[in-house]
Amino acid sequence: MVTAMNDELSNRTSGDADGVDVAALREGIDTRFDAAVEQLKALVAIPGIAWDAFDPAELTRSAEAVAETARAAGLTDVQILRVDQDGVSGGPAVVARRAAAPGKPTVLLYAHHDVQPPGDAAEWASEPFTATHAGERLFGRGAADDKAGIMAHIGALEALDDVLGDDFGVGVTLFIEGEEEAGSPTFRQFLQTHRDLLAADVIVVADSSNWKVGVPALTTSLRGLVDGTIEVQVLDHAVHSGMFGGPVLDAPTLLSRLIATLHDENGSVAVEGLARSEDTAVDYPESDYRTDASVLDGVRLAGTGPLASRLWTQPALSIIGMDVPSVATSSNTLLPRARAKFSLRLAPGSDPAEAMEAVRSHVQRHAPFGARVTFTPGETGAAFATDTAEPAARHALWALEQAWSVNPVESGIGGSIPFIADLMDIYPRAQILVTGVEDPDSRAHSANESLHLGEFRKAMLAEALLLVRINSTGL
Repeated sequence: MVTAMNDELSNRTSGDADGVDVAALREGIDTRFDAAVEQLKALVAIPGIAWDAFDPAELTRSAEAVAETARAAGLTDVQILRVDQDGVSGGPAVVARRAAAPGKPTVLLYAHHDVQPPGDAAEWASEPFTATHAGERLFGRGAADDKAGIMAHIGALEALDDVLGDDFGVGVTLFIEGEEEAGSPTFRQFLQTHRDLLAADVIVVADSSNWKVGVPALTTSLRGLVDGTIEVQVLDHAVHSGMFGGPVLDAPTLLSRLIATLHDENGSVAVEGLARSEDTAVDYPESDYRTDASVLDGVRLAGTGPLASRLWTQPALSIIGMDVPSVATSSNTLLPRARAKFSLRLAPGSDPAEAMEAVRSHVQRHAPFGARVTFTPGETGAAFATDTAEPAARHALWALEQAWSVNPVESGIGGSIPFIADLMDIYPRAQILVTGVEDPDSRAHSANESLHLGEFRKAMLAEALLLVRINSTGL
């Protein structure tokens, strides 16, 4: 449960805490905050989208702007790097380094500079690539996801330079990816190519969300992911629905019946062989979830168990696309085939390969009316769980508490960040922390994406405190 600030906590966060001058760092963040917001606005203005349908020159311009920001923050050895995979050049990544002092660890600070396409401009209340300040929020594509993550890293490093100077000996590698929103297609190849350049003792991934405005979170678990397509075929070709309809059911109807077998009467995933983790103790009120997810009045929630567990530690299966004719182009025919794409989120501890085979087996066993079912596997990504007993996680929870003056939540995320599995595989000894600047109303990927500026300030402070704690007490 989230607890409110008490007098003891207030005393701890007002000045020196465990040898760290919190007040001085807070002042350093405050002094530079307005300038950081202006830098963020300048980054938002660049529509760097790593999709083939968009101008690649803008993505390059985005990387160059990030590189210049890193240089201005005092980082050296700033490079813009790409790797080629299958004859295709990956998105431009920015890598900047500052070597560790003798005996000090190295921290890798990750974020990404590419953004989602803006979507329908009519749904935006302001121009997507013009950062617009309204109330406590800054609106614009990438304002939260994830250019604010970049500036949280930069702002923290600048404050540390101001307060500690040469006394800050932790090595820092800034790694700003340029293709995350396109699925990080060359990410693993990039890690393998630059394994030594990116090697670190701690990896901070600033691409997640806090619990809510006023309450921070350390993301301690992420669900894994498998996806694929299911095709149902019943006829060799389309036939007249009046002449032949009745004895045979059309493919969309049978596909719908097959999809219906994927969940039980409670809405829980009914695919045998999928793992679930222990229920979480965090309380996520249903009213908050309904508001955050924009659930319509009267819609019954699916699944059983605590709501947070349904989101974080249980599997969740969604149909995210279907290939059937649109209503506008439909004709009176029995359709011979129909196809759907599924997305299955996996509980921490699940094996993606076993989960994929479980779905395959399920749809083959439940083929309706003997229809021909073709299963095509898609992408996979492993789940992630933080060992909160490790020093880096303890330092992070301490830093969040200091910055927000409330106890942080050890939060799961229902989504997946597949590239974290690559980080775990390439750097098995690194301690990985998943943090972020978003809140439930940031609307990442949607129209009117925004950043709460008060939370942004605290996120910068928390990262500075994390780094100085690692500097002072080690790992």
